[in-house]
Amino acid sequence: MAPTTRSPFRRTLALLAGTALLAHVGASGIAHAQTAPAPAAPEQAAPAPAAPQAAPVSPTAVAPAAPPMQMTAPANGPASVADLAEGLLDAVVNISTSQNVKDDEGVGPAPRAPDGSPFQEFFNDFFNKQQGNRGSNHNVSSLGSGFVIDPSGYIVTNNHVIEGADDIEVNFANGTKLKAKLIGTDTKTDLSVLKVEPKQPLKSVKFGDSSVMRIGDWVMAIGNPFGFGGSVTVGIISGRGRNINAGPYDNFIQTDAAINKGNSGGPLFNMKGEVIGINTAIISPSGGSIGIGFSVPSELASGVVDQLREYGETRRGWLGVRIQPVTDEVADSLGLDSAKGALVAGVIKGGPVDDGSIKAGDVILKFDGKAVTEMRDLPRVVAESPVGKQVDVVVLRDGKEQTVKVTLGRLEDSDQAAAGDNSSDDGVINPDPGENNDMDEPDQGGDNQTAPDGQDPQQGQGPDQQGQSQPPGQDQATPGQTAPKHVLGLSLSLLSPETRKAFGIAESVDGVVVTEVAPGSAAAEKGLKAGDVIVEVAQEFMKSPDAVANKVQSLKQEGRRNAQMMVASANGDLRFIAVPME
Repeated sequence: MAPTTRSPFRRTLALLAGTALLAHVGASGIAHAQTAPAPAAPEQAAPAPAAPQAAPVSPTAVAPAAPPMQMTAPANGPASVADLAEGLLDAVVNISTSQNVKDDEGVGPAPRAPDGSPFQEFFNDFFNKQQGNRGSNHNVSSLGSGFVIDPSGYIVTNNHVIEGADDIEVNFANGTKLKAKLIGTDTKTDLSVLKVEPKQPLKSVKFGDSSVMRIGDWVMAIGNPFGFGGSVTVGIISGRGRNINAGPYDNFIQTDAAINKGNSGGPLFNMKGEVIGINTAIISPSGGSIGIGFSVPSELASGVVDQLREYGETRRGWLGVRIQPVTDEVADSLGLDSAKGALVAGVIKGGPVDDGSIKAGDVILKFDGKAVTEMRDLPRVVAESPVGKQVDVVVLRDGKEQTVKVTLGRLEDSDQAAAGDNSSDDGVINPDPGENNDMDEPDQGGDNQTAPDGQDPQQGQGPDQQGQSQPPGQDQATPGQTAPKHVLGLSLSLLSPETRKAFGIAESVDGVVVTEVAPGSAAAEKGLKAGDVIVEVAQEFMKSPDAVANKVQSLKQEGRRNAQMMVASANGDLRFIAVPME
């Protein structure tokens, strides 16, 4: 199992034993009344005049005993899933892999004792022997789970179960073992398809619709935890749409059904016996189940599996835009009632929307009829769309919603188109190689520029990227510059050959250059810095510092609280920043 959280220390698993306390019914007084009548007090007794002896005590004068309390056990426990499990166990398989690894792989030079140490001779002799034993190979084995989706022998599992394996063997519930061939794998969703050659048709299961599953629905997991094949666990769906930063298309189902190491690649069933998830990861400080497991939903997995079976690879749709989150400040500056959608920060040259159908500054609200609630929704729905499909995209532009038609390209084709942008292919966002592909983070651009929310400002940008020296400081005026305009804590100047050279600004970048940022200002908190270029304010191109000042003043008069700015870095990467004007 692939844990998503690693604690810096191992926690001890504590087993708690509960003590049952039995409550005793205090009925001694009642029991005494039942065994003997209460005698009359001597000083109050008087002989009856009409009879020689006292009348017997009336039975009605004694309170009847209360019936003893009884604990009744329920006739049945929760509804059994035995019949359901029995029909599914044969379709779930155990997967074992082996890999040849050199003993000296990843081992550095042997340490040596300090010269003159009294144990130097023994120390060096020991490690010299260890060095002499290196070079041989050994096998590393691992275990996982999978399930049959076709009687002819197609099996689904996780990529991390079989990644790097030299040999893959599938173990069936009846004891049969078959060698498997890798048909295709997709690292972005951690899914793989295997093929075995059975002598007879295999028992198989089919995918269900995970989109109709609700939080609280019962689910059942079957797998090979810790090598105990055919293990069945039951729980509920604890959450949906979880993003655990495992890949660009995270949309996990969270379940409390016990999932442990070895369950990876196994199925998560609904109560109809349909696969609605593929168990992939757990959160586990201790290494065992703590009731937080994650499964790839079938609505995402089924399409990937179909493509891997047909092509041996994935063929995803590609939109070719850079996007960033719509923050509350950006939403306010655009007139949105709430922070929703994906803000287009740039368009990839040569991409599907390079024809102007989608522009920088647009907010994508719907894609092919599916609402884009937050930024990370867009890459997933685009990737799930067929290549070449014409889709309707609803965008917010100039304060109005518009519907544009877009024909999707293929994600793999984006490598060449985006080569000039130094981008990698993830369907929509194109971050630079080596950067965090977390879809909750804004695109950082090609020179590690500061994120739009102003967090983690980074150094070494602008002129340093061009091999020139960085200006002495943000509070120094740029050479050839006189009387800069001051707006919202920014000192602004016209772009000139001198400012381009001083800050290393590319010729393709146009707008108004920031020469200084007041420390502690709202603009500084948003990550603006000397050398940035303001291209647009409120979707209007800025030609001069005066134009920026006039537009900001106009926005204030309109009652706007934030000024939305399109900002270019020295090499032309764009991002949007909403700067408070209060």
